[in-house]
This record gives sequence, structure tokens and C-alpha cells, in this order.
Amino acid sequence: MPELPEVEIVKQSLIKNVKSQKILNVIVRNRNLRFRIPNNFKSILKKKKIVNIKRFSKYIIIELSNKIYCILHLGMSGTLHIVKQKNKNLITNSSFYHSPFLPKKHNHVEIIFKKLRLIYNDPRRFGYFKILNNPLKLKNFINNYAIEPFNRKFNYNYIKGKLHDKKKNIKNYLLDQKFVSGIGNIYASEILFESKINPKKKSCDLSEIELRDIVKYSKIVLNNSIKKGGSSIRNFVNTSGDLGSFQKYFKVYEREGKNCPKIYCDGEIKRIIISNRSTFYCANCQK
Repeated sequence: MPELPEVEIVKQSLIKNVKSQKILNVIVRNRNLRFRIPNNFKSILKKKKIVNIKRFSKYIIIELSNKIYCILHLGMSGTLHIVKQKNKNLITNSSFYHSPFLPKKHNHVEIIFKKLRLIYNDPRRFGYFKILNNPLKLKNFINNYAIEPFNRKFNYNYIKGKLHDKKKNIKNYLLDQKFVSGIGNIYASEILFESKINPKKKSCDLSEIELRDIVKYSKIVLNNSIKKGGSSIRNFVNTSGDLGSFQKYFKVYEREGKNCPKIYCDGEIKRIIISNRSTFYCANCQK
């Protein structure tokens, strides 16, 4: 599932390719995504100019010329493919998951511009489009979720106030979008490793240093992943020719049985299941 850094990379690719472009046509081949695409979806987007493209958490926010916003969530398996008319480059995927080429099946939505097509592909159909017809509705939509790790308000006082009396383990809280938006399973394991915190530890038992480290390393780990192009689990480049390489820098994720990368630690990376999600950590240095 694409996490915050991967969605950020998609956003940057869309800005480069379709910002300020006019939508000439929209083809909806399958409305039955996680939420059904509305019948007027085509008429809302057609002939509109894309004013800006932003990201909040794992959501892509496409601002149209009439202050209407098209929200896209990629779900478990959604990808956006950019197909240019006069480009022989067959690599179309703007993100780093699944096939780098445009698949033949599950191309549910096609947005057509003058020199390219933007195609949404989603085999599992957990992604969705949502139309918000004014800035207030966009604000209310965002306010349904917690702040992002990059928000200045995501600080020691914020997480201390949220977690000081909570008995749920810290790994689950990092995945809770009502606590912090955008951290997924991969990065939760990496953040806790850098913070030297056992993922099973009760949130109310975290020390001041541990809480401060969560804030610090949430920002560092996510920012490092964005700089490295996201995590390309299957190793291929996106439409800009960039390879998502953060997976080369995983300290614990999918490293079960390997030695802890910290030079002073002789521990081994363990894999456990927390709330049906694989969790990786070093039991020796994560207490």
C-alpha cells in the first residue's frame, strides 16, 4: 500500500505533468471502486483547468479552476499511469508499486489532456475519487483526520497529551489516523527502531525521551524516504526515470532473521504480528 512518501512522489509527478493543464475528456470504465464514482464525475472534470495539486496524508488533492476539489486515495493497489502521446518510453507508472507499465486490465478511469492521458488502475478497487465542491468542504474533510508528522503541531506536547493515559501499544497508535495522519506499516516499524522503542510497549509507559524521539524520527524517516524517491518494493523507475530506493535503507522492515544494523547491538531482527500486520524490530535494543 502506498504510504505518505510514495503519495508525495505521485503528487510531485502530477505537478510536473498536468498542473495548469486543461482536462479535455474523462472516461469512466468502472464506477465501482471503494466508493462508487458519481454519475456527474465526467461533467464536473471536463473542460476544467488543474490549478494546483496538493497532498494531505495519503490523499492527493486536485484543485480545479472553479474551486472544486477532486480527492484521490490510492487504496491498497491503486496506481496512476501517465501515458504521453509522442513518448516512446513505455514506463508509465507515476509511483513505485506494481507494474511500471500500463496494465491491460483494471484501468478504471482515464483523464485526457492535450498531450497525455492520466489513467487510474486498481485491481483490488480499494481506492476512490471524491468530489468536494467548495473550500469549506475540503477543510472539513481534512479536519476529520489528525495532523501530519510534518506539521509543527506534531510535537512533544501534542503526543504527550494524546498518549499519557492510553494503554494501547505504540505501534497501533502510529497507524491510527486519528492520532497522526500518513504513517503506514513500513514506516511505523522504521520509526520505532530509530527511537529504540519496542512496538508492543504501552503508550502510557513511554518516557519523555521516547516521546520526543517519536516526533523526531517520524519527520526524519519520512523525509529521508521522500528524498530517496519512496520505497520501491519491486525495484523499478517511475515516469521521471527515478528509482524509489528507500527500501535499500530499511533498518528492520522485511529483515527478519538478519543482524541488527546498529554497530553496538548483537541482536537479531524479529517479526511479530500486531493487529494482523507484520511488525519488525530488534528485541535487544528496542525495549
